[in-house]
Amino acid sequence: MLLTFQWPSVEVLLLFAVGLAGAIWLYQVLFCPMVLSRQLGDLGYHPDGKRNMKAFANDVRRRRQRGHLPPVFPNGWWGILESRFLQRGQVKEVVALGQHLAVFRQEDGTVSVVDAYCPHLGANLGVGGRVVGNCIECPFHGWRYRGEDGKCMHIPYAAKVPDVARVKSWRCLERNGSIYVWYHCDGEEPSWTPKTIEEIQSGEWTCRGFSEHFINAHVEEISENGADVGHLNHLHGPGVTAGNDLRHIWSSLAGFLTHRWEADWQQLPSPDTQFGTMTVEMDVYLFGHRIPGSNIKAHALQNGPGVVFLYIDGPLMNLVLVSSITPVEPLLLHYTQSIYASRRTPTFVAKTVQWGEAVQLERDVTVWNNKSYPAKPVLVKEDAAIVRHRRWYSQFYSENSPRFTTHRTSLDW
Repeated sequence: MLLTFQWPSVEVLLLFAVGLAGAIWLYQVLFCPMVLSRQLGDLGYHPDGKRNMKAFANDVRRRRQRGHLPPVFPNGWWGILESRFLQRGQVKEVVALGQHLAVFRQEDGTVSVVDAYCPHLGANLGVGGRVVGNCIECPFHGWRYRGEDGKCMHIPYAAKVPDVARVKSWRCLERNGSIYVWYHCDGEEPSWTPKTIEEIQSGEWTCRGFSEHFINAHVEEISENGADVGHLNHLHGPGVTAGNDLRHIWSSLAGFLTHRWEADWQQLPSPDTQFGTMTVEMDVYLFGHRIPGSNIKAHALQNGPGVVFLYIDGPLMNLVLVSSITPVEPLLLHYTQSIYASRRTPTFVAKTVQWGEAVQLERDVTVWNNKSYPAKPVLVKEDAAIVRHRRWYSQFYSENSPRFTTHRTSLDW
């Protein structure tokens, strides 16, 4: 018997392709972590006409009134990179706190952070440098610097290594899936370290998503947002379906879904004064009627000037969002957020929370990108938490903390 092969019809092939694409999309939605990246100029500005958004954002940065700003780099621990983005033997350049840093993972897994510029002839160790044992090797002449203390251990063409040949090594630690560096304007040693989240350290909770935003603001303003409970029901009252454009969030078309918030902010007592804590409770309303079972309770822990842990418990979810708000330079911030969830939390639920959190954050970003900082704001009795927060945050400044001065009168920051 002669067997013949008949190709499927075009309609069958098309249906198969659509089904495969749908299956891939569904798999990504249900099981794959979400990654969201917003650069400066991607949102938070409303230019008239068809102007380039990035150029418009930079123009606003130059021209807006900033107010009487606190020092731009508070003392404390700062998140500079997610652990999973740095493999063994890998080197990355990171710009933080006005410094170019070379971050590398040694062959034994230890993370080191050093100043990026080689003191020999200025090559950037983070761009083309490589890991050799516990050292980072300069791509220009092969000088090797020990990650532990920055001392030069090898010069391939020199008989002796000068004692002065070293690069600054930054105190760093790896915790909660993040790499942190310690900054103090006077060079003082750390008196505290970021809290350990045991569920993340043990691997019991896994990362379900990552987001990053670049923000044109002073770092204290982002932290202060947690104590500004008065803005919640106004700026964040409209449901996430209303989007992040402040011109339209109160439109009648988007007003069918709303949130109602109750919150409080407090400083923890000694010896945990580096912590601020915020409790939040939210209900969701549909056409003015509360949705049964929609109540969500959250607890935010501010750990120093730029690290926040937000715990959320609700239907089908146990989550913690690990946030780092780190100055890249004065008034330019890198806000990163990783969401970790328990095994019982479906990935699509975690991603929905992450998406909703990003929408709400981006409403704040629009305000932050365009506001000034009033050193003596006009407040009402209900704003008392803002006063407490400013008093709490002042502990992260010292007399020599660097300040921003406008370029109209100085070439300094």
